[in-house]
Amino acid sequence: MFRKDVLQGNGMFKREQCWQPLGLVSEQSERGAWKQFQPFLDSVNDAALRLPPRTGLTLSEFVEEWRPNVAVNLKGSTTRAAESHLRAHIIPKLGNFHLPEVTTKTVQAFVAHLASGGRSRKTVENVLLTLSSLLKTARAWGYVCGDFRFADLTLPREGVKAEPRCFTDEETRKIITGASEPLGTIIAVTAVLGLRIGETLALRTCDVDFGKHVIRVRQSVDAATRKVCGVKSKASSADLPMPKELEARLRIHLRAHNQKYELLFVNRRGRPFSANKLREKQLHPLLDALEIPRGGFHSMRHGAASSLLESGATPAVVQKQLRHSDARITLGIYGHVIGDAQRNAVQNRSTKLVN
Repeated sequence: MFRKDVLQGNGMFKREQCWQPLGLVSEQSERGAWKQFQPFLDSVNDAALRLPPRTGLTLSEFVEEWRPNVAVNLKGSTTRAAESHLRAHIIPKLGNFHLPEVTTKTVQAFVAHLASGGRSRKTVENVLLTLSSLLKTARAWGYVCGDFRFADLTLPREGVKAEPRCFTDEETRKIITGASEPLGTIIAVTAVLGLRIGETLALRTCDVDFGKHVIRVRQSVDAATRKVCGVKSKASSADLPMPKELEARLRIHLRAHNQKYELLFVNRRGRPFSANKLREKQLHPLLDALEIPRGGFHSMRHGAASSLLESGATPAVVQKQLRHSDARITLGIYGHVIGDAQRNAVQNRSTKLVN
């Protein structure tokens, strides 16, 4: 008696119990029975090692199962990114492949196709992460999949990395001074604390603690739907120090705030502000009037980090303030910033050698 995995028509395995008669016990020894039984075991083990034939679900068919069972539980931004990757890249090129056919070799050809179309390494990585997540789920559900491994792929080389747009402290000061309310206070909170704009727009009045002089970051506004949801990661949920200048500004803002609304910043209809509309209809016209090169709200977050590093704050402090889950993210984005300690050290060496 033995068990073997039998491939079903839907691409899933079902383990079945099999019986193979070998003769009477009285007519042979145990060793002889095992010797007679071994060819049956070898055939089962060999079949398990061979790649299954063209059978089961295609990648497109599996995506149709994945959408109502997995995608609905993901963050809105994650789902939108995955659907974009599926629509523009994965389904057109790999949709007709059966799951066992999505091998490392197949995906490597897919990578070459993406790179030949001018996609950056970062774009290719993001698309592959979506594909890898799909196949991981398929395996967890018992489907037969190819031997695709992300680590075995050769990705396109990185191009010249563009520096992120950072508002300088002087530019930010002009923007805050020139902005009407509540945009001026929104920018002040975003720039001073280095928040993501969705986090600023989702602040509640109860998140501003004047007694402990902290601002609690607990939620975020989705840029596309304007729905209030959780923050980006566990590390993003934190209590941040509230400087006295920001405290004074928020006290003034709260005097004119309609207390029936929970959110700190709401539009005329009592709804959360749209970050996209704030940028297009208020921030950019203001930047043009001040003759400041355009940038988005995230440029204020970049500016906060750059300013902190340049003033001598350690990467660990900046990571804690920006609430990155990993210090490597902070250094990867802002590694170009030269702090005072490095600048002074190079200046001292130059003085010794050049003068």
